[in-house]
Amino acid sequence: MTKRRDWLIPTGLILLSLVPMLAGSVRLAELGSDPAVTPDNARFVSMPLPVVVHIVSASVFCLLGAFQFHPGLRRRRPRWHRLAGRVVAPAGIAAALSGLWMASFSDLPATDGPLLEVVRLVFGTAMVAFLVLGVVAIVRRDVVTHSAWMTRGYAIGQGAGTQALILGPFLVIGLTSVTARALLMALAWVLNLAVAEWVIRRRRRRPAARRGRRPVGSAVVRADVS
Repeated sequence: MTKRRDWLIPTGLILLSLVPMLAGSVRLAELGSDPAVTPDNARFVSMPLPVVVHIVSASVFCLLGAFQFHPGLRRRRPRWHRLAGRVVAPAGIAAALSGLWMASFSDLPATDGPLLEVVRLVFGTAMVAFLVLGVVAIVRRDVVTHSAWMTRGYAIGQGAGTQALILGPFLVIGLTSVTARALLMALAWVLNLAVAEWVIRRRRRRPAARRGRRPVGSAVVRADVS
């Protein structure tokens, strides 16, 4: 039962990634077919390289990164965790930097607006900073700090999946103005970071709980109980 439960988190994260990955695959197929330029795709066709980098690196980051949250893999296959991390971290940084490039230099549609551009720049910059801090921490062999920063960076990277869930119903009923769309997308990132902080605090409580308990025969009691 425990082994099955361990797969719930990575499975959920992979499912959350499917909508943006599918949309990215459609965009890549479009760019590879010499498409006619329209108002909707002009910014992608005119500057395809950062689009391709962003889609590919974000897909790798979200998909492979999901397995980093499987506790059994981290315990039983630490070498795999380390090797995967050497792919996940650079992919996440590439996804964030290419996203920042597009937000800064692409001709964005009127439906995005200046507020959304600021939101993207803030969270994209934060994602780069969090992942770099995570890499620096593991170089120093500070596993706890590394895990916290990487979790925060991954939470931002998964923003597109949460945005699809939040924006979807509003788009269906046509209630999103430019400002509302920006605020809803920001809300998705904030929610992801809130969940990340909950996960980080929960991890930090577990070692403290284990230190406060000790096995006595087949039972587990608190260490301060004689």
